Amino acid sequence: MQKHRKISKISGIDKSWTLFLDRDGVINHRLIDEYVRTPAEFRFIEGVPAAISFFNQLFGRVVIVTNQQGIGKGVMSEDDLALVNQKMLAEIQAAGGWVDKIYHCAGLKQQKPLCRKPQIGMALQARKDFSEIDFKKSVMAGDSKSDLQFAKRVGMLTVFIGDAHPEILPGSVLADYRVDTLPELVNHLEV
Repeated sequence: MQKHRKISKISGIDKSWTLFLDRDGVINHRLIDEYVRTPAEFRFIEGVPAAISFFNQLFGRVVIVTNQQGIGKGVMSEDDLALVNQKMLAEIQAAGGWVDKIYHCAGLKQQKPLCRKPQIGMALQARKDFSEIDFKKSVMAGDSKSDLQFAKRVGMLTVFIGDAHPEILPGSVLADYRVDTLPELVNHLEV
C-alpha cells in the first residue's frame, strides 16, 4: 500500500464544521463485488469507532452518506440495511461516539438518481435536516471518485481514504488530502 503520511493539517476545525463519511471502505471493510447485507458481514476497519468518537469532539455534526444499490438490485432490503446500521451505531456508541444521521441511496448507478453520489441529493438532505451545515465548513472522507466528486460539487474539503486510485494525489482537483485509513485522519486535524 502506498503511504500518504505527509499531508498537511486541516486546521480551524470547530463545532461549526460537519464531517461527512462514506461507509463501505471507510468505516467498514468493503466486500469485493458484494454488498454488506447482514450484521455478521459488517466488520469495522480497525480503530474506526474510536476515531469517530474523537471526531465528535471536534465537529458539530458527523453524518454518513452511502450509496446502497444492493437494495435497488433486490439483493438486500431496507430492513437488512437498518440491522447493519444498528450494529454499526451500537459499536460506535460503545466507543463513546455517535453519528447524527445516516443517509443512503438505494438507486441504481445507471439510473443516476439525485440521491446517488456523485449527485448531491444526500448533501442537500443533510443541510435540510441540519440547517447549520455549511458546505464550505464541511469535510468529506471517502474511498471513491464519486465520493470526492459529490463533495466538490457543493464545495466541501475532500479526504481520499485508502490505496485505490493512486492517481488521486493530495492537492489534486479531486482530493485535498489523502490518508490510508479513517483513523489516520485523526492525526491531521487541528482546532
